[in-house]
Amino acid sequence: MPTLDDLRRIATPLPGSEERATTGGSAWFVRGKLYAWECHPWPSIPEDAREIIATELVVGVKVADPIDARALREMSPDVFLGATTPWGEPKVAFRMARIDADHLAELVTEAWRVQAPRYLRLEFFGDEA
Repeated sequence: MPTLDDLRRIATPLPGSEERATTGGSAWFVRGKLYAWECHPWPSIPEDAREIIATELVVGVKVADPIDARALREMSPDVFLGATTPWGEPKVAFRMARIDADHLAELVTEAWRVQAPRYLRLEFFGDEA
């Protein structure tokens, strides 16, 4: 089962990535833009998702498009939570206990790519910005 330390190992080498402690837990930013975060059971989250978040580690990440978020939720409803809050869309939240390490790395790296400025994407991916 991946942990926040695994997420840190993925996020730390990404250019411009910065971890910050927030009221909801750990969060990762690139050039001031949030791309991954530890979910907190805020009262504004629907009760079914809030119960899961209160009892296990759930992480949220930015995605490129609402269609991507919907596809992830539909493909793996046991891993990806339904709606959480409307702020920060498009995004998706997932249960760390149910995700494999390779998929975690893909989600975090893609979330960084979605938020990173072009010059940092070029630095990391080369000509695939």
